[in-house]
Amino acid sequence: MGAAGLVLLTGLLVQFRTTLSLASVVLLYLLVVVATAVAGGLAAALAAAVASDLVVNFFFVPPYHTLTVESRDHVITLVVYVAVAATVSLAMDLAARQRAAAARTDLEAALLARISAEPIREGSVGAMLGHVREILHMDSAALVEDDGVVVALDGRALTGDPVLSVPAGPGLTLVVEGSPIFAPDPRFLSRLATAAARTLQAERVAAQAARARELAEVDKVRSALLAAVGHDLRTPLAGIKASVSSLRDPGLDLPAAAQTELLETIEVSADRMADLVENLLAMSRLRAGALSVHLRPVALDEVVAAALTHSPPMRVTVGVPDDLPLAQADPGLLERVVANLVTNAYQAAPAGTPILITGRPTGDGLELSIADHGPGLADADRERMFAPFQRLGDHTADGGLGLGLAIARGFTEAMNGTLTASDTPGGGLTMTVTLPAAPR
Repeated sequence: MGAAGLVLLTGLLVQFRTTLSLASVVLLYLLVVVATAVAGGLAAALAAAVASDLVVNFFFVPPYHTLTVESRDHVITLVVYVAVAATVSLAMDLAARQRAAAARTDLEAALLARISAEPIREGSVGAMLGHVREILHMDSAALVEDDGVVVALDGRALTGDPVLSVPAGPGLTLVVEGSPIFAPDPRFLSRLATAAARTLQAERVAAQAARARELAEVDKVRSALLAAVGHDLRTPLAGIKASVSSLRDPGLDLPAAAQTELLETIEVSADRMADLVENLLAMSRLRAGALSVHLRPVALDEVVAAALTHSPPMRVTVGVPDDLPLAQADPGLLERVVANLVTNAYQAAPAGTPILITGRPTGDGLELSIADHGPGLADADRERMFAPFQRLGDHTADGGLGLGLAIARGFTEAMNGTLTASDTPGGGLTMTVTLPAAPR
């Protein structure tokens, strides 16, 4: 720009040098110097200033086409012109540096703000190092402990030949490898290293907090399990023990009716214990994600009939048409869901009131509802009752670990269905199982 500007401006002005004053000419050449300073910086502007001073002297100061200056005023004009051009070039360069520094500061602030605003989760340190690597155009970025252990890495594996190594915190160093960096900014690199170290610390704290919450949940479940098992297994065990002791006591001459009653007590208590253990095993499979699900087309009326066969005697009204479309479900799991819901409804319903089981198609699936006319539940308790080891009210003495509804919902969701609770018209609670229809 400096060279072209001087050539073009000289070719234009030399035609009017007899009519233009020297002050006007140097002011026009000053414009070329300013433009060169904006485009090329200080060195180019100073070169343009000196070159333009020589051009003005050669073409516009008598005697023309020599560097001789006859007038003292012309000497002052040329000297002042060079001084002004150099000053303007320096001012333009300083302004450009300030603009660049401000832009770089804004970029650094925006980058650090974006990094700080990202939520801390697993992999946050790797993402942070990815930002560092992309910003610096490096092949790899890592946080390394003083003993050489790489605690986090993004990019290719370290080769041991770092381009930069910046302290990131106590016992940590930010190491980057790749192409050499020209004039790196130590302040910005230090901020990046500190941000990476803080992200690592926050991720470790978050992991510890998550682990603490997990342990607290496990401890809560363990405490509930011990309390429930201690209460609910002791009752059938005590019944079995007392009945067996009575039957084995040679001093007791029990009539046949009493013996039959004691044997029935043993059978009922053993069945109760078997149900408790089965519920515990089912819940453990759900918690461990080890539940086997085999989905296939299933007729709801057949599943309901099988579930009622293994349920205790109760008044049940079944309204499940045998011409319903088939559901896509696991028949064994669905039978267990229905049995648990029927048992729960039987325990909640007043004596002598029937339990109603209905089935109907809905949208792309089917609904199976089990309704009772018991006291029902408040809206606030309808989600809590599906938690393991919850027996709302908990004033019954029929045993049970409070796992029936939790298992029913877990099994239903494992079959891609839903289990919801609603009010029964006229009072009570209705549990509705929604399942997808089998493909045709």
